[in-house]
Amino acid sequence: MSDHPTTDPATEAFVAHRNLLFTVAYEMLGSAADAEDVLQETWLRWVKVDLEQVSDQRAYLVRITTRQSLNRLRTMKRRREAYVGQWLPEPMLTAPDVAEDVELAESVSMAMMLVLETLSPTERAVFVLREAFDVGYDEIAAAVDKSPAAVRQIAHRARRHVDARRPRTVVSPSETRAALESFHRALETGNPQDLLDVLAPDVVLVSDGGGVKQAALRPITGAEKVTRFVLGGLSKNKLPITVAPTVVNGRPALLVRLDGEFDGIMAVHVEDARITGLYYVRNPEKLTHVASETPLTLR
Repeated sequence: MSDHPTTDPATEAFVAHRNLLFTVAYEMLGSAADAEDVLQETWLRWVKVDLEQVSDQRAYLVRITTRQSLNRLRTMKRRREAYVGQWLPEPMLTAPDVAEDVELAESVSMAMMLVLETLSPTERAVFVLREAFDVGYDEIAAAVDKSPAAVRQIAHRARRHVDARRPRTVVSPSETRAALESFHRALETGNPQDLLDVLAPDVVLVSDGGGVKQAALRPITGAEKVTRFVLGGLSKNKLPITVAPTVVNGRPALLVRLDGEFDGIMAVHVEDARITGLYYVRNPEKLTHVASETPLTLR
């Protein structure tokens, strides 16, 4: 008898594909907490499966995860409708290698996650599986209970919808870091012109406090309005503010502290060396994974 404990085949398969399954669920839900719940539900169903009848364990696990994510996505719609203020995806600390995978980094970026929010649940599932993970149409059809022909039509419609709304360019991590450094320096100086220099004229700021922390109830558009909002908030807040670089959703970001206490995550989208999107998550319920300081390796 072996002295080494053995892991059953079901557990080995689940662990081998866990990062992939989590990423599928997160891209569909925009919530790390809900993605973890989906993985638990997937596991409970997976251990009841007769593995001898499964020809492709990865495809089978993705199918379970997709169906559970679709069920949860439909119920989450009611929560979103009652949400106070603007809703942003739950930020995730990601390992540095995620930023080097350009396609993966784009698929989980704040900007792209917000675009995915505009899709129907089925469109989102089809788009994520096809575009982010290159899953075959037959496999997607089995996961969403549609015919392969219908899935092709849904994929085409979703791709056209996303292409019309997705960021126009994908920038390098170094370009994003440079813009963040300029933004950070502008916060330190408090000089309006320094902020205007790094913000694109049509920049949009979205802040998410979830009714718990103060945040703008609607997006703020335009460099001058965003500058007044940011600097006005700094002048009203008498507590010392510090920021530190981090990597969130595959992109460089800023971790913000007020008087030494973790306050939120500032993510950005950059085009032509200027910030076109500012996304500030302050809702404490969405910061658990960031506060744990455990970077996730996706896929």
